[in-house]
Amino acid sequence: MTARQPPHLQRDTQGFAFESTLGKIARVLTGQYGVTVVFSPDGPRVEPGRIVIPDDDAHGELGRDVLIGYLDLLVARAKHASLAQLDALPAGIAAKLAQVIDDRRVCAQLLDEYPGARWFIGALRAHAAERVRQRWPTLHWRDRLAWLVERALWDEPPGRDEASPSLLAALHAAQDLLQEARASGSTARSIALAHELVARVRSLSAGDANNMMFTAAAAEDIDTQTATASESFGDDAAAPPSSSERGDSGTQADDAVGMGQTPGDAHSPSTRNGTDTADAAVPRHADAQPTRQRLSIPLATEFDVIADLTGQGDSAAWRALRARARADTAPLKEKLERALCADERVRWRREQERGEIDRGALAKLATTPGYRTPFRTRRAAAGRDVAVTLLIDRSGSMAGRKIELARLCASALCDALTQLSFDCEVLGYCSLESARMKQLYERQRAAGADLRRYNRFVERLDLKVYKRFGATDLSGIADIDCGHENPDGEALAWAATRLAGHPAARRILMVFSDGYPSTGDGDPQVLRSDLRERIAAIGQRGIELVGIGVLTDAVEDFYPRNVVVSRLAELPSTVFSVLSAMLLTR
Repeated sequence: MTARQPPHLQRDTQGFAFESTLGKIARVLTGQYGVTVVFSPDGPRVEPGRIVIPDDDAHGELGRDVLIGYLDLLVARAKHASLAQLDALPAGIAAKLAQVIDDRRVCAQLLDEYPGARWFIGALRAHAAERVRQRWPTLHWRDRLAWLVERALWDEPPGRDEASPSLLAALHAAQDLLQEARASGSTARSIALAHELVARVRSLSAGDANNMMFTAAAAEDIDTQTATASESFGDDAAAPPSSSERGDSGTQADDAVGMGQTPGDAHSPSTRNGTDTADAAVPRHADAQPTRQRLSIPLATEFDVIADLTGQGDSAAWRALRARARADTAPLKEKLERALCADERVRWRREQERGEIDRGALAKLATTPGYRTPFRTRRAAAGRDVAVTLLIDRSGSMAGRKIELARLCASALCDALTQLSFDCEVLGYCSLESARMKQLYERQRAAGADLRRYNRFVERLDLKVYKRFGATDLSGIADIDCGHENPDGEALAWAATRLAGHPAARRILMVFSDGYPSTGDGDPQVLRSDLRERIAAIGQRGIELVGIGVLTDAVEDFYPRNVVVSRLAELPSTVFSVLSAMLLTR
């Protein structure tokens, strides 16, 4: 769609182009040359080197103050937000809440720098409130909740029509999280708080939290797509401007998987066969026949354990392990280093206001009045702006020679990547029986609770970080050990969520597995469909995923990109070769 200038702004009484004026303001506020401002019906949004503001066709007659408010908001996003992290989130309520929280954070930073912007941000807030008031009867319950969360973050009282008991109860139950959201210091923190908010509200809906004020009906739930709502909240015409500009057309299964289903999210209501569960908030009849689950939902997540062992391994054991690893992979590392150096050639940044003349822009300079960016500047290709996560299956079947070589392989890869200036992380996962979780299960069953939507009842996740991103001490890798079972889908979502928060241009996730997902008390078919759903969602987030089968071809059933290692001695060299090929492929 071609961006154009609104007619009522073309007839500016001051005699100057309002669009050009906003462009100058944007360059001053961002401190970046070459930033342009355009009007388009598909705004507002931020693009590389361009800020798109909505015109009057899509949003009605907008005043100058509101348009400048849009500019201030989008400039704040461009300056202070990690747009890549927000864009990596799948469409859904978590993405909307993350955008709401982060917009409040970045606007506060902008107002600290430019207090005069407060008037225009206020005009934008009033405009957003009026738009929501007009569309309130058609909004989903979850979208109304997102708006009231936004109101709370901006210290605005809810409107007379906005104060339903279930919405106010949800806000009341999340007061501590809202307080933390006001103090969010980064986009990653805003995203984490959004996930925690979603998990908190879902626990109310599922009856896991004791709040007698929360009485959401079957058609009034954070996961329910009501038939009365004509448009999703992702459509900016129906949403406040600070909400995410994503659609909400994905299934609830995709939404739950794409959110990562981290341990804080995992006790959400289950989704059946790609459709929203309209009865997630009310008890089922005893004779109800549930349709097949696609996600493996745990009974509880508060017993899950995440241990960071970075730098806590035995130094002598690590040095011995590293020496063995370097002996196996030193030639491969040197070959990769030479290939990377040859590949990191000089590139050009075009459409600049200063630099050397770009010959390709000379025709535009001659034919376009006012064109001021016919220059280019040199920049080196970010060939090593890649983050790599190694996720290791620690199930009991990996014991012995398998886990020993997985440890050696992780040492070789992590040591080489660190020397080559790549950031990497080493994670491990398994599940262990939890006495406290078993007691909870027994109490729930004795109380007659409907437990059919769950697929992990008495085992807790045991997740370990052996080397986190940014750390230089790799000794924790020497402590890689084995546990009991392997709920692959949940662990994969946890690792992908950590990786998605890394600011690298590319993200690679390698999974070491020696069989099919398994837990001591879960349905194997649900565990397998759960893994497939999560792998599909991770791929949509732009993460490059590869499954390494350790003496098994099970990875071929799940991972589109996979490698089967049939001889254990070849594991380090095979995996290093696979990773090298990925690093050299743009």
